[in-house]
Amino acid sequence: MQTLESSPSSRVRIHWIRRPAWDVAMALSWIPFAALALAWGDDPTRLRWLVGATLIFSVSHQPLTMPLVYADPHVMNSRPRIFRVTPFLFIGLVLIGLQLNPLVIAAVAGVWNAGHTLQQRYGITRIYGRKVGQGDGTVEHRLLWSMLTLALVVAAADAGTPARIASAGLGSRNQRGLDLLTDAAPVARYLVPVVVAVVGWLVVRWIRDERAATAVNPAKWFYLGSTAGLIGLTLVSPLAGFVGYVGSHAAEYYLIVHNHLADRYPDERIDGGAPLGRAVRSRPGPLGLMAMYTLAVSALIWVTWNFGSYDVYAFVFLTLGGLHLFYDGLIWKLRRPEVARGFQIPAAS
Repeated sequence: MQTLESSPSSRVRIHWIRRPAWDVAMALSWIPFAALALAWGDDPTRLRWLVGATLIFSVSHQPLTMPLVYADPHVMNSRPRIFRVTPFLFIGLVLIGLQLNPLVIAAVAGVWNAGHTLQQRYGITRIYGRKVGQGDGTVEHRLLWSMLTLALVVAAADAGTPARIASAGLGSRNQRGLDLLTDAAPVARYLVPVVVAVVGWLVVRWIRDERAATAVNPAKWFYLGSTAGLIGLTLVSPLAGFVGYVGSHAAEYYLIVHNHLADRYPDERIDGGAPLGRAVRSRPGPLGLMAMYTLAVSALIWVTWNFGSYDVYAFVFLTLGGLHLFYDGLIWKLRRPEVARGFQIPAAS
């Protein structure tokens, strides 16, 4: 982590999560995905390949949550009943869900995943804020949600959205969902100006709060600006925005976890000898550990897709995906000392 201050008394303090180039790359990680979607917009074959590859990349990051929970006794002991019972609960829910209309699964998974992705962006925003002592992120939370809502409402109001979804290969299993999206268009058109007004009001409130803050972090402004750019692209090209939104979420997660590990598990005395800590401090280090994880999950995807049925693939990754979405809401709280340590945030801030 690098820090740049114009003077000891300055309220403008640039605190990066790692270093400028790393943070900029993370903030702009949506651009390569979106750029390919825009470049291949008139080529259905390439576009379908891109959407499929992006979704697989997104799936690949989800099991990474499991070692963060089950290879760290401190995390396990924080909520032992939840972490022991929840896998069986999700297995049952997924088995039941696979017997229902696929639209139900798609709708629940899509909405939950969209919210989860936004919560990750909010969490990264809070890291930047906490590094300069900003304790309240309520307005930023509401602003991010209002921007996502605007993107969804505009996409629903656009009569061309269902055709673009179908051209990308996302409509074959969800035709009823496309029909519902078409039916919702008239209502969405009435909602657009209302949501625009809410976004504008929250932007004004956010600017006012930043001007009144005792310390501000321009690194946070850059990350929020990049997020606003992604949402803005979604208003113009929903499909390119979707690909960028999904792809960058997985890229950010990989980058954040890799950066987090060494500071969270510096030595056995601090982390209590957690198996994950020993793996992080071994010769391969965090980078080698992430590489081994990537090979393992790639093999799992390849085996289940090529030697199992679609139902087997769906069962495995819906279960792991559900656990990832649920557990991430529990294990990444910045108020927990070990999480704050992993981002070099003073526990007292």
